[in-house]
Amino acid sequence: MSKSLYSLILSDEVVAQIDRLALRRGTNRSALVNSILADYASLTTPEKRIDSVFRSMEELLTSEGELVPFFTPNRTSMSLKSSLEYKYRPTIRYEVQLYREPGDTIGELTVAFRTQSRSLIEATQSFFLFWKRLEDAYLSRVSPRSVASYGMNDGKLVRSLSLPRDRDYTAEGLASAISAYVRLFDSQLKGYVSGRLSPAQIEDNYAAYLANAQVII
Repeated sequence: MSKSLYSLILSDEVVAQIDRLALRRGTNRSALVNSILADYASLTTPEKRIDSVFRSMEELLTSEGELVPFFTPNRTSMSLKSSLEYKYRPTIRYEVQLYREPGDTIGELTVAFRTQSRSLIEATQSFFLFWKRLEDAYLSRVSPRSVASYGMNDGKLVRSLSLPRDRDYTAEGLASAISAYVRLFDSQLKGYVSGRLSPAQIEDNYAAYLANAQVII
């Protein structure tokens, strides 16, 4: 959905109220006016689509407790926090970003944490590399176009998110797919770092996830 510059004549009182509302909602005047007009015209904007996905993710994950979601309306990303099963239980942060205009990929997942522990850094980096090899092998069997792209540096992993193009997805369906993947990744990372799960067990769990997932991202 493209955007263009338009001129509107509005009363100062209306603009002042719009600016106050925009400030409270953490957005700007143009975005709020666009949202109001879209509602009036019964249009679903990219921003509203993304909000719907994140609201659904918040509902799905809040009740579970392992992942704590932080959602702010009118943003293209949301954060989730979890804690590793490791000594002082360091926090690990997930950020899901969705693109306004999705193409081959619909967004990306970033996994990051901060620690001074060399052993923890090495353990998580080892997991990141293992997980990438696992996905490269398994996703290529599902579909060559399903293989995710990865970026890794300084204790951070960035993974692309994509969807098959042969069907449409509701906001709830997309939210469920992303939530399921982040939930799986988080549980397997914790199990790997703590030593509770072996690489073979993690591979079995990943294969089971692929076999049962309604939507693979």
